[in-house]
Parts: sequence; C-alpha cells; structure tokens
Amino acid sequence: MRILLIEDEMALGEAIRTRLSQDAHAVDLIGDFASAVDAVRSTAHELVLLDLNLPGGSGMSILTALRRSGDRRPVLIITAADQLSDRLAGLNAGADDYIVKPFHLDELAARVEAVHRRHVGDPSPTVKIANVTIDKIGHQLWLDGVTVTMTAREWALLIRLADRPGSIVSKAQLEDALYRDGAEIESNTVEVYVSRLRRKLGRGTITTVRGLGYRLRDR
Repeated sequence: MRILLIEDEMALGEAIRTRLSQDAHAVDLIGDFASAVDAVRSTAHELVLLDLNLPGGSGMSILTALRRSGDRRPVLIITAADQLSDRLAGLNAGADDYIVKPFHLDELAARVEAVHRRHVGDPSPTVKIANVTIDKIGHQLWLDGVTVTMTAREWALLIRLADRPGSIVSKAQLEDALYRDGAEIESNTVEVYVSRLRRKLGRGTITTVRGLGYRLRDR
C-alpha cells in the first residue's frame, strides 16, 4: 500500500517510514503544511497519516478539506494533542482513527492495517484462494500448507492484489505500491514481479487482463 505520511518531526517520520516499510508499504514523507496540501491532491496514496501541528498550518484543515471534497481515503491522525476534546474533534471531522504520541511503532502499524481492512471491506487479515493462504498481517504465505518465502517487493505487489481478489488492479496502481515519490520506476518492474509470483504460486493464481492490468484469482 502507498501511504502519505505528514509529520514535521523528521526523526519520527523516518522511524515510522522504516517500520511501515517492513510491512511492504511505500511511504512518502512530507514535513510542512504547504507541501502536504499539494501532496493530498494526488490520488496515488491509499491512506494518509496526518499530524495536526504542522509548520505553516493545521492538519485539521487538511482533513476537513479532504472530506468536504468527497475524498474518502482513510486518514489516521498522529498527534501529541491528547485531550478528549481533541480526539473527538478529529474523529468528528472525518478521521478513521487517532493515535497519541508517544506511541509504539508496532501499534501504529497494526492500526494502519486495521483501518485499511475496514476501508476495503475485508475485516479478515487472511485471504484463501484455492491452495494459497495469505496472512496479510503476519506477512506469511502458504502454498498447500507449506511456507513460501517472499521478498518485500513481492509482498507489496501481492498484498495490493489481495485487497480485492478478483478485481482488476492497473499496472500504475501496482507501481504505486512498489515505489515512493522520487524513486525511479523501471518500465518492466511490475511484469518481473508478477512473473516471480507466478513461479512461486502457480501461473493461474494471477491473471493478466490485457490493456487493463492484473487480478488475483477470486476466492
């Protein structure tokens, strides 16, 4: 999943990015209000982590503008504002979750996964398709009950497909799951990783929809 992280404490932001990268997420880090306003206009990010106190403006105004525009992407607030009134204001403005600093990075990662599952309408962390079982939280994969070893990028692509088994995912969407802003995208990267997954899971697990993208076999 591609995540937009809006956080002005760069050390914390880098720590969050490193932790979420372990779960095969691509995280773009923004540290000020003006850049954040520009970044949220892009539809590339599937989830937003939003600090409320930013240089140059308030994260709350970004959240309010998103919801007023009809943008329903999940937003998880990360902030030091710990009063009940602060939490209620954020949730009432349209945030999907709210976590107060300081927090454990593993808890944040778990909340990101939970919010995303609710958003895609799949509350279960496990996907079973024929003889393939995918644990999206534990990042484990079994083929006929035998564990299959995966690289971080293979996971990133597979989980993006597994969010909605049977639905078509475009090449551009898969590229967004693999790369952060500024990273050079090679033209055949998606094809290379799809080929690797097919070798590990069987060719019928991922199908090509010519001119549209790829889809994971419907469970």
